[in-house]
Amino acid sequence: MTSAVVHGRDAMHELGARLATLLVPGDLVVLSGGLGAGKTTLTQGIGRGLRVRGYVTSPTFVIARVHPSTVDGPALVHVDAYRLSSLDEVNDLDLDTSLETSVTVVEWGEGMVEGLAEDRLVVTIDRGIGTVFAAQDPSDTDEPRTVSIEGVGPRWAGIALDGLVLGSGAAT
Repeated sequence: MTSAVVHGRDAMHELGARLATLLVPGDLVVLSGGLGAGKTTLTQGIGRGLRVRGYVTSPTFVIARVHPSTVDGPALVHVDAYRLSSLDEVNDLDLDTSLETSVTVVEWGEGMVEGLAEDRLVVTIDRGIGTVFAAQDPSDTDEPRTVSIEGVGPRWAGIALDGLVLGSGAAT
């Protein structure tokens, strides 16, 4: 597991874009963290890195959104499991149908989607109390977040995740 302190929306986008360079079709990324921690902001960076079509927004009310690639790469399937209450509801989404050909990112999926794939990245974002990245006041968006990334399963064995957290805006 690797972790870093990330300062601001732009740094979270950069981290997501760097993470996207490691992702291939079939990868599952499970995001956890409190409301406003930056899960969707990280996913926006992943979408930018994958070069997908459409602006990545929280799929809270539609549950899942598919963003096709603009460069013949994998689509991004972005899921928000916050409103789901059971594994049966996750299964109803048929995520396993697109899992092998897409990169699937699931917010609030901890404890619900691990059965979808033996291999996955688990990303936990912790923030201080008081602000969120979506805050109206731009000065509130620089609150640091601690991002921890752990690879689970053979797919991630031997892949150095430490390099992800290096770069502007992030400090280990």
